[in-house]
This record gives sequence, C-alpha cells and structure tokens, in this order.
Amino acid sequence: MGVKISDSVTYVGKIDWELRRFHGEELSTHRGSSYNSYLIRDEKVALIDTAWIKFDKEYVKKLSEEIDLNKIDYVVALHGEIDHSGALPELMRHIPDKPIVCSANAVKSLKGHYHQDWNFQVVKTGDTLDLGSKKLIFIEAPMLHWPDSMMAYLTGEEILFSNDAFGQHYASESLFNDLVDQHELFEEALKYYANILAPFSARVVKKIEEVLALNLPVKMIAPSHGIIWRDNPLQIVNKYLEWAKDYKENQITIIYDTMWDGTRRMAEEIARGIKAADPEVTVKLYNCARSDNNDIVVEVFRSKAILAGSPTVNRNILYNLAGQLDLIKSLQFKGKKASAFGAYGWSGEGVKIITEILKEAGFEIVMEGIRELWNPDDEALKRCFEFGKNFAQAVK
Repeated sequence: MGVKISDSVTYVGKIDWELRRFHGEELSTHRGSSYNSYLIRDEKVALIDTAWIKFDKEYVKKLSEEIDLNKIDYVVALHGEIDHSGALPELMRHIPDKPIVCSANAVKSLKGHYHQDWNFQVVKTGDTLDLGSKKLIFIEAPMLHWPDSMMAYLTGEEILFSNDAFGQHYASESLFNDLVDQHELFEEALKYYANILAPFSARVVKKIEEVLALNLPVKMIAPSHGIIWRDNPLQIVNKYLEWAKDYKENQITIIYDTMWDGTRRMAEEIARGIKAADPEVTVKLYNCARSDNNDIVVEVFRSKAILAGSPTVNRNILYNLAGQLDLIKSLQFKGKKASAFGAYGWSGEGVKIITEILKEAGFEIVMEGIRELWNPDDEALKRCFEFGKNFAQAVK
C-alpha cells in the first residue's frame, strides 16, 4: 500500500535498495535510490510519474491495490527519462485513453522511448490542471536536467513536485528529510547536484528565482528521487542557490594515476608542501584508478583548486586520469584553479597534456606544472614539496 504524505497525496513510488550504478554505468549510487510517484485524490485523480521500467509490473500491481486504475483521470509525466516513465507502457495497457499531461518536449521523448501515440495533453509554464478543490500549476524547467523537465505545484496542499531538482539517489523507508541521517542526506544531495545538475547551474539559479517570484507558499518539496523535504523544505532550495554560484570550500584536491608509484610519491609530497604553507586548507588525495569517479567529482566540486597528475605513457597520460578529467570537463565547473604534475621516463608530454585538458575544462592554470624524471629521488621530492608550498600560496 502507498504512504499518505498529506490529506490528498499518497506516495506510491518504488524504493530501490539494490541500485549501485545509474545512467547505465555512469553514476555510482552507494545508497540505492527511489523512483518517486505520487497519487493525488480530489474530485479528479492525478498520478504524478511512475517508476523505472524494470519495476513496471510490480509498480502497476501495487498501484492497482491502492486505487482502481480506471479512477485515475490524469497521468502527469514531469520528465520522460526511463527511470520516471518506464512503467507508463504497462500502466497505459490498462487505461489506454487516459490523458498524459506533459510538456511538448516530453511528448517527443516519450514517443521516442516507447513509440506509442498516447492521448498527450501538452502544458506549459503557468498552465493549470483543475482537480476540484485543488489545482496543479505547471512550471517548465528545461535542462534541469533534460529539455522536457517540468515541475508541478499543488494548491491547497502547497506541495512542489520538483522532479529531478532537489532529489538524491538515496533509498530510505522513512521518506521524509527529518527522519533520516542528515549527513547522509546532504552528502547524497550534493553528489546528485555535482554529478547531474552542475552543468546547468545558471539555469538552476534562474529557475529558482522564477519559482520564488511566484510567492507560492511551500510546505513540502517532493522530488522524483530520494526523500521528501517537509521540515524547512526551502533549506534545499537555499543549498542549490549556494551550490549554483561557483561553489568552493577551502579545499585542494589532488587526483592522479600512477604506474610505478613515482607520480603517487610526487602527489603525497606536494600535499605535504601545501599543508606546510597553509595549515588551514583541507587537502585530499585520490588515485582515480582506485577511487569512485563520481565521489572524486564531488571533491573537485567542493575544491577551490585541484592538481592532476599522471606519468607519461606512450606520449600520453594514463587512461583512468584521462577519463576522470573528461568527466570533470563535461560538468563545466567554474571559478576553480589548477596545475599538473607527473613522472616520466622518456618523452615527458604528460604534464603538458594534462594542463591543456584542464584549460579546456575551464580551470585557471596558476602555475606551470612540475615533472620529474624516473622514480623521484630526494632532491626531486624536495622540489615537489616546494611546488606544493608555492601552489598553496598561489590559490590562497
């Protein structure tokens, strides 16, 4: 059975405790996730979103135990991605003529995924869906994080169904933000923002300001993944505004890959130099071949500056670092500084290659990178220590 979250709204989503990778294999989800779906009962009945396609039959079966499917008047699709809309084909087999309320772009994505010509009812920002004593007000949110994304506000209950915005990949039977571990919650919210929404930060600020300008009271924010914000729900809105404005903490993150430990030893000595010059700064080191790529992204997002290192191999850099930097580049972080380092044995192009990638990724290069020949000796490590000290001063 579903869980009532207000007088007229019942949670009918699916909690996925087993999920460990998302978007194919692109995103780690250490704490699982959920596919949130909401049933609104008024004079008319509206269902907001469904669940991932792998759970389609389970989802529809449980929904039918909650309500006679024929009593659903509207199916609202806030976003066409498979994790939100995947159970639609199974649901629409039972209620094929019911209208699917969505944005114009969602029609394209839903037709593209499922090749069905359902009864689409297109809405745009400001349009309303009259349910009787309450209304749904729609707010398009293109590129947060797909062109078809949309939010919906329920009058009377004062609930904002925010779709992917303000969500987390976080499985919990507790459902609400005041009932879960706060450290875990905000860790997952930040990871979600850094890995999914960061490229659209300018749009995040603009959309939040647009929604706030409507002066709609918000008692609850109900996203499509993770927990529902009911205790001080605007706290996550304020966090998004903070994260969206070139966010940085007093942190330097060193990411590297290494073959015979020369580049690792350089990284560790550079870190010692940084701390010697600036005891207050947080320094974190990650071998990206042995660390979770998405967790590293979070640390880079939090950092005011990064250092990236690799030995030179076949006139190139090691592919684990190359992949990590490519992921970082795609997320378009702003206002961060960087430099490069690495050991080499023959040709030594690695530092130059890393520097160029960092420039392309939008980082300000504050120092020429450092490279050391073969396995760094004591003199080389002293140079790395001094390099770390100088880098700390350059980014202070």
